Amino acid sequence: MKPASRWVAGVLLAAAIVVPLLVGVYNREDPTLFGFPFFYWFQFLLIPFASALTYTAFRLVTPSQKRRPPAGGDHR
Repeated sequence: MKPASRWVAGVLLAAAIVVPLLVGVYNREDPTLFGFPFFYWFQFLLIPFASALTYTAFRLVTPSQKRRPPAGGDHR
């Protein structure tokens, strides 16, 4: 694994942690979406955002394993 991958993964995880902590950014009612104030629907939007960042960081630091043929020959 390259050190750059670890650095990028750290930045992604930091963003997933820090953005929800910035309550001042989304502590308001307008704009509303389907009657829900911005405060609520933005937090719901943060869930897939943080999940995507976490998954991307995981893929960056986890070595990929190539498919290997089964041991003991070809079994069809």
